[in-house]
Amino acid sequence: MSTPGIAQPGRIDIDKLSISLGQGAAAFEAVQQVSLSISPGEFVCLLGPSGCGKSTLLGALAGHLTPTQGQVQLDGVTITGPHPERGLVFQHHTLFPWKSVRDNVAFGLKMQGIGRTERDRKAQELIEMVGLGGFERHYPGELSGGMQQRVEIARVLINKPRVLLMDEPFGALDALTRLKMQELLLDIWGRIHTTVLFITHDIDEALFLADRILVMGPRPGRIIETLALDFPRPRQAELMTSSHFADLKRHCLNLLRHDNPQVQLPRLTPLGTPPAHQLQFAI
Repeated sequence: MSTPGIAQPGRIDIDKLSISLGQGAAAFEAVQQVSLSISPGEFVCLLGPSGCGKSTLLGALAGHLTPTQGQVQLDGVTITGPHPERGLVFQHHTLFPWKSVRDNVAFGLKMQGIGRTERDRKAQELIEMVGLGGFERHYPGELSGGMQQRVEIARVLINKPRVLLMDEPFGALDALTRLKMQELLLDIWGRIHTTVLFITHDIDEALFLADRILVMGPRPGRIIETLALDFPRPRQAELMTSSHFADLKRHCLNLLRHDNPQVQLPRLTPLGTPPAHQLQFAI
């Protein structure tokens, strides 16, 4: 199966980003002085507890929220609003229930004025890529949750985004379906290598997917540690049972359980081997 044409992956730069939400006495700082860069084609997971500002930061990247301070850029251009080059996938799908799978996937091309034959051809390529061949004429209500998310991913990818922003896209799925979707996402990313920022509070998910994990502390959200992962790719589910995976999971649990980011936790060194991962404190 051929891989549909894609745009060049983009570079994300966030500089001293702060975001306040709410009005008057109810106002609060959701994100505080966050600075980070994501290289073109890199798969980064933003890991943190619920309410720490992960989705708020993603909202600024999507162009839905205006920073209080600092700036967010894609390839050196400041983000000022939504754009198809930044594809957004939510936890719950946003499919049109009255449209078929094919018409949902092709919708972005229809809005661009592309003819029916061409948009159906491109939609079919992506339907095949996400493993839904044979379901083109089905409607979202006839699909399982995992299948609906496959359609959602295909609908975003048809716009050839330079960055894929994913806000806990598998959080509502059962454990087995979630693992299958993680494996599917890695397979797709391995072929198109778009830049991915993936939001999650699930440590196993972050360790399994990412090139690099950015750990956020409790509100106001800020990056308290960066973990660069060198698990080989392609990754298999068996990785999750390895001793080093377990060590890293334990370390992440300790990070997330400490309310005070100034508490420095022990660095990890696999028994009998030199350090396999770089743990960089950003506090």
